[in-house]
Amino acid sequence: MNSVKVGNMVIGGGKLTLLGGPCTAESESVCLEIAEYLVDLCAELDIQYVFKASFDKANRSSVSSRRGPGMAEGLKYLAAVKERFNVPVVTDIHESSDAAPVAEVADILQIPAFLCRQTDLLVAAGRTMKVVNIKKGQFVAPEDMLGAVEKVRSTGNEQVMLTERGTTFGYHNLVVDMRSLVTMRELGVPVVFDATHSVQLPGGLGNASGGRKEFVQPLARAAAAVGIDALFTEVHPRPAEAWSDGPNSLDFKQIRETLIQVKALHDLIG
Repeated sequence: MNSVKVGNMVIGGGKLTLLGGPCTAESESVCLEIAEYLVDLCAELDIQYVFKASFDKANRSSVSSRRGPGMAEGLKYLAAVKERFNVPVVTDIHESSDAAPVAEVADILQIPAFLCRQTDLLVAAGRTMKVVNIKKGQFVAPEDMLGAVEKVRSTGNEQVMLTERGTTFGYHNLVVDMRSLVTMRELGVPVVFDATHSVQLPGGLGNASGGRKEFVQPLARAAAAVGIDALFTEVHPRPAEAWSDGPNSLDFKQIRETLIQVKALHDLIG
């Protein structure tokens, strides 16, 4: 199944989709501010839009790092975005018990890269019959993601996407093998390129992850040239103030520039 249906939109149907928003759902006001800008930008550029934010960042480098508002409060923020702007939303789940309550609000359940082999989590997500976006682990070959896809499909849910977000390359570094986009599409699923996590430097700041934001646009262009169904980016109006992943988050000017370039390439290759 090379496409999935999210509300009235089809991801994998030929039209570019953006999954964009803050790394962490810091507050309702921040979520609404970002969503408002991206809704207008995507309408202008004729790009489908899904709002993304995590209510809990469960794999932060330090025990003292800010994780997010938690499920109850975070889902309120996501619901507010849906109600105000009539757009789908995607968020991470980390435990099997998260799947059902999160599916009451989220249109796409996202499996974090570190958890892409967790059978119970994948099956629980699949059973909701919502779209499941699985991030390819930094330690997993793209062809081996078939196992993760089949775990979701074992529930009767064919609505699966795969996301490339870089592969561990030594310590504190990631590298993107663009061939993985081709390989994962051959598994019969839409493919997403996570342009901002792919430039992350895991643990690079000692007690937090760093990032090389200057490489977001080149990698996004490369992925678009290879062929993607959706682009995933972390966007924040004030990246220096972001609760997490500020070093690799795009501000409003940067996401506009990136989307213009990616859309042009996406349309060029058809």
